[in-house]
Amino acid sequence: MLAIGLVPGAGAAESAAQALGAAKASGAIVGVVTNSAKAPVGLATVTAVRVDGSGIRATVSGSDGTYSFADLPPGKWSLTLQADGYKDLAGIQLDVLSSKATRHDVVLAGGPAAAPALASAAAAAPAPPVQTVPDALTAPEATSGVDNFTPFAFGDFTWLNGSPRNHQPVFDTKFFTPDIRFDASFIQELAKPKDHTIVGSTEAFRSGEVQLEQVSFGGDFHWDNVRARFLSMFGMFATTTPRNDASAGVGQWDLRDAYRYLSEANAGYHFDVSHGLNIDAGIFVSYIGLFSYYNFDNWTYQPSYVSSNTPWFFNGIRIQWFPTNTLKIEPWIINGWQSYARFNGHMGFGGQILWQPNDSLKLVFNNYGIGEDNLGLPHTERIHTDDSIEVKYYDNKDNGAGISKMAFSYTFDWGCQYGGGLNCTGGPNRSEFFGMMLYNRVWFDHDRLALTLGGGFMSNPGRYLTLLPPINGADAVSGSPYFTENPGQTANMWDTTLNLQYMPKEWITFWTEVGFRHSNVPYFSGPGGVTPPGGNTGSPGNYVCSAGGSAGTSDLPTALSNCGGSVWFPDLQKTQTSWSAGILVKF
Repeated sequence: MLAIGLVPGAGAAESAAQALGAAKASGAIVGVVTNSAKAPVGLATVTAVRVDGSGIRATVSGSDGTYSFADLPPGKWSLTLQADGYKDLAGIQLDVLSSKATRHDVVLAGGPAAAPALASAAAAAPAPPVQTVPDALTAPEATSGVDNFTPFAFGDFTWLNGSPRNHQPVFDTKFFTPDIRFDASFIQELAKPKDHTIVGSTEAFRSGEVQLEQVSFGGDFHWDNVRARFLSMFGMFATTTPRNDASAGVGQWDLRDAYRYLSEANAGYHFDVSHGLNIDAGIFVSYIGLFSYYNFDNWTYQPSYVSSNTPWFFNGIRIQWFPTNTLKIEPWIINGWQSYARFNGHMGFGGQILWQPNDSLKLVFNNYGIGEDNLGLPHTERIHTDDSIEVKYYDNKDNGAGISKMAFSYTFDWGCQYGGGLNCTGGPNRSEFFGMMLYNRVWFDHDRLALTLGGGFMSNPGRYLTLLPPINGADAVSGSPYFTENPGQTANMWDTTLNLQYMPKEWITFWTEVGFRHSNVPYFSGPGGVTPPGGNTGSPGNYVCSAGGSAGTSDLPTALSNCGGSVWFPDLQKTQTSWSAGILVKF
């Protein structure tokens, strides 16, 4: 569910494509610095300043006097030269053209064989103030031709479901690449629940309202092989993501509050082994379920159950090894399945194998096991496999006004829990998950429009991967007597979605979507909603009296007695139809 690559959220394929795109769009300045005796001047500082103030570069001439700038955006640039023993030379203005090299040789006055006059007429112009910047804050070096060393840099993978479609960042330096995201939406569930609460989604939470789903800022730090990534998590994600993690119920300290505003926070080191080896520790985004955690990266806004009901994040250690530029092998040593903390005796182990042999095919295999990930079930372990294929089967290289591209994605998931009285294969204590999802996308009009149709299903005996409805404020720790998740209880669901996106720029997406979801048991919000009369009682693990207030028990006969024979029940139904629209931004 992430962009794949050396840096999570800004993958190696994207980074290399950005560099290649920049190389194609950039120009260059080259030349030789000499003195009046026509001898080369080495160690001369050459500073290039874009006349509109939007860029600055600096370099030093070589022993043969040569200097060059290879990654300049087109436009007017001004050169300033400084060298010990020579008179400063400033005000040389040059036009830089896209994909062209502008040559300008310079003769400095002074030095061992000083000439009395300046050798460049441009020296008479007023000299702008000399500006210098640290090397870390200059733009990354541009590449020429196809990069066949950096993993996944040989092609354009911005078409993938679950990957951002930006070809290059708005701003970048050798030290820091920013990542800024906004996600605002309006979602209308046609049942119009009176408490505006949507059930069973990790993307849609409130009905009939304009809401901020995500406001995040941060980025990737990279210098001298040291790596770090930080992305904040504000908006509704800051509440809805932690509520699905039951590990906060283990031990002291409130991990949900500690990590509530962190979407990603990890750091590590890059080793120059094969095509790269990264070792990072912290919170990183899960790839399981294909769709990205961040809706800007996805073909639809509401993904199917395989994506919604599998982890969005892991907390632990991630190792990324790239034996070739088309293959990644990535082991995980983590606290558990979407777990800030460790539940019981075993940590979780898993990993990913990603193979992208060309820019039209992606094969990814995720597997997880060993972890004892159940609150209150110390001897129950989980295994899970998640496998996807994405194929771009049509690509109009001319990128005309008609169909630009066509692609599909297919994902298969199977997993179960075993031990502690649970089993994977059958009987009353069966606890298993099986699901698939399939999407097809068509791009139009130079990739400015895209239409996606798809959906999927899940079969979940035991309901152990079914999102718990937030009835009376219930979460993964509290559970709910209104929607129990006992072994053998089924949750069989399917859905379909039609999404239209308008993408006038790389940084923004306008979208609208209709969706239908079905369950074999009452699950989605009906008109009456899932909030008790008078509001949540603060005891979501117990029944609620019809008159309001907690019944003080999760046993129904006792609750009926405590409530004078009348217990409140949420309004749940088997279907959900919704229409939604919104704006997504990523810089």
